[in-house]
Amino acid sequence: METFFADLHIHIGSTKSGKPVKITGSRNLTLPAILSYATQQKGLDIIGIIDCHSPEVLEEIIELLDTGYLRELPGGGFRYKNKLTLIPGSELEIYDSSCKGPIHVLVYLPSLDKMNTFSEWLKGYVKNIQLSSQRVYIDGKSLQRKVKELNGLFIPAHVFTPFKSLFGKGVEKTLQEVFDPHLIDGIELGLSANTLMADSIEELHQYPYLTNSDAHSLQKMAREYQQLLLQEASFEEFRKALKKAGGRKIIENYGLNPYLGKYYETTCSSCFKVVDDKTRYCSACDHTKSTRGVKHRINELAGSKEPPTRPPYIPQVPLDYLPGLGPKTMEKLVAQLGTEMNILHDVSQDELEKVVPKPLAELIVKARTGGLILQAGGGGKYGKVVKE
Repeated sequence: METFFADLHIHIGSTKSGKPVKITGSRNLTLPAILSYATQQKGLDIIGIIDCHSPEVLEEIIELLDTGYLRELPGGGFRYKNKLTLIPGSELEIYDSSCKGPIHVLVYLPSLDKMNTFSEWLKGYVKNIQLSSQRVYIDGKSLQRKVKELNGLFIPAHVFTPFKSLFGKGVEKTLQEVFDPHLIDGIELGLSANTLMADSIEELHQYPYLTNSDAHSLQKMAREYQQLLLQEASFEEFRKALKKAGGRKIIENYGLNPYLGKYYETTCSSCFKVVDDKTRYCSACDHTKSTRGVKHRINELAGSKEPPTRPPYIPQVPLDYLPGLGPKTMEKLVAQLGTEMNILHDVSQDELEKVVPKPLAELIVKARTGGLILQAGGGGKYGKVVKE
């Protein structure tokens, strides 16, 4: 068995021809750039690209297979330069008659053939097959059944964010309002929640938790990720890890402290001041419209029994969130000490101090284990690290 770092929610901003895929994604977030950056800068072992249903993305995968940069694995997924495994996925938006609001979900499929079949099927249920996160005009349970027919994995995405998520506005009380609970393979927590918060909801106890970046730019890859114990980096081994089969498992979840997420607190929609969740009134600007915080929504749903034993949730702060660590310093760190995964997990403080000033080296060490002072985010505005 070996350990692997995995970020399974990465968007493509545009294709080789320049066509947009994820509208809000960076234009330099192309498939070749993602593969290169994930390997050389981030040090990831497994990535999930969740726009692979797009026909032009599929064409690029085929081209990379033809030129030898990718090879399809017997256990599912694609290997890039014998270093990185790509698991093909799709993010979709469900908003059927059973939903209270739109819900984003993640679909992962094992092979090019399965993804091609899914893309062809999907054309009949979306308005623009080229784009990411499209609304699919079919009910949630029917989508689940199609995914299982193709031997895929089905995971609700960033389930607590106020907009376009399962518990944000998608359901009133329970996921069973929209989905078949037996056809869900895991739960993606999102940036404003952690394991402890999610486990206050009893119906989630049966599912493994994933912590992924939902990256809309190269730099934001691996701001959340997990470490997996697998026989090899492949789709089927990932499936086994979700089921804790044969010793495979999620070892640890590395996620943001929820304070750093965009939606932790209930905040005024006008000035982003934290407001009382009950009154929603902002005394600072006399405004009554607010964005409800994840912590308050979870508290509303809470009432669970003893939570299950889970992998540790490590509240790690990404390197590019640290005050004083700009692009040039990051370039210097990576050039001399290896990838960001290496810097966050293996490099000692003494080694760091040979490259950067001692105060910054101390910040990096504190970032690994939740030792920094944070200011909570909310209303779409990220939290931040507070200088001591």
